Amino acid sequence: MTTLQSGNNARQRQLEAFSRLLDVMDDLREKCPWDRKQTMESLRHLTIEETYELSDAILKGEVQEVKKEIGDIMLHLVFYAKIAAEQGAFDIADVLNAQCDKLIFRHPHIYGDTKADSEEEVKQNWEKLKLKEGNKSVLGGVPQSLPALVKAMRIQEKARGAGFDWDDKSQVWAKVQEELNEFASEFNVEDTAAIDQQKATAEFGDLLFSLINFARFAGINPEEALERTNLKFISRFQYIETEAAKDGKKLQDMTLQEMDFYWNQAKKL
Repeated sequence: MTTLQSGNNARQRQLEAFSRLLDVMDDLREKCPWDRKQTMESLRHLTIEETYELSDAILKGEVQEVKKEIGDIMLHLVFYAKIAAEQGAFDIADVLNAQCDKLIFRHPHIYGDTKADSEEEVKQNWEKLKLKEGNKSVLGGVPQSLPALVKAMRIQEKARGAGFDWDDKSQVWAKVQEELNEFASEFNVEDTAAIDQQKATAEFGDLLFSLINFARFAGINPEEALERTNLKFISRFQYIETEAAKDGKKLQDMTLQEMDFYWNQAKKL
C-alpha cells in the first residue's frame, strides 16, 4: 500500500467515525430522556469540567485518558451544534466551514502571499487580522470568565502581538523586583492591624502579573508550573498522612517538626 493510499484510508476512517458520532447524537437526542432535556446552558458547566479533566490528563501524561477526554469534549461540541440545528441557528457543517474560513483568512502566509518566517510574525499578523474582522480591541477576544492567572497570560500575549512588550527579560525581572518592593512596603509593617488590605491586595496583584510576564519571557507556562507544584504538594502531603498513620500518629496531634520529618522523606522520593 502506498503512502497516499494509507493516508486516504486513514482520512476515510476518520470521516466515518465522525459521521457515526453524529448518528449517535441524533439517536440520543431523539430517544434518551436525559439527552433530550439538555440545553446549551445546562451543558455549559459540564463542558468546563470536561475541559479541566482533559487538562489534568495532559499534565499527568496519561495518553489513554487524553483520548477519553477528547472524546467527551467532542461529544459536547456536537451536542451544542445539534441543539443549534434544532433551533434553526446553525449546524455542525456551518461551524466547521466557518472555522476553516477563519483559519485560511488568518494564515495568509500559507494561503496568500504574505511572508511570515517566524512564530512572532505569525502572531502579529494574527492579531492584525482579528482587528480587521471587527474586533474593536486587541484584548477584546480575552474571555471575561477565564481564571485570573490564565487571563493574565492571554492579555500579555495579545499585547505582545500588537507590539506592546518589553525588549528583554532583564527589564521584566527589574519590574518584578520593583513590584516586590512595593508589595513589601505595604505588607511589612510592625502593626499588622495597620496594613491597608486594599493597597496590599493591589500590590500583590501587580507582583503576580509581573511574575507571569517574566515566566512568559523565560518560556514557562505559569499556569502549568503552578498546577505541577499543586500536584507535587498534594503528593507529598498525602505521603505525610499515609506514613504518619502507619506509625499510629494523627496530623492534628503532630508538631510541625514531626511533619517535616515525613515531608523530607517525601521530597527524597
